[in-house]
Amino acid sequence: MAVSESPPRWARRDGDAWLLDLHIQPGARMTGIAGVHGDRLKLKIAAPPVDNKANAQVLAWLAGRLGVPKTSVTLVRGDTSRQKTVAVRGVERPWLKLENEK
Repeated sequence: MAVSESPPRWARRDGDAWLLDLHIQPGARMTGIAGVHGDRLKLKIAAPPVDNKANAQVLAWLAGRLGVPKTSVTLVRGDTSRQKTVAVRGVERPWLKLENEK
């Protein structure tokens, strides 16, 4: 992925938060970025998609990667779907930190 100062298609501003559109692949061997899936950032998540474990790991992983408290990352849409939208507060240009992972 090329790192850019302008937001990618999967990141957009909403007031004081950034909305990140994600495609989640639960039950992977390890957690991390797997590229882009359509207009969404694809994340592989090691947690299984049961008992909200995958959602919890997505939020915790994003908070850790972005260097913000877990309370700054919330699930906006997609509780039971692979297509999720997450709001992140307290970080500017989150894609720079995420795209540097690859």
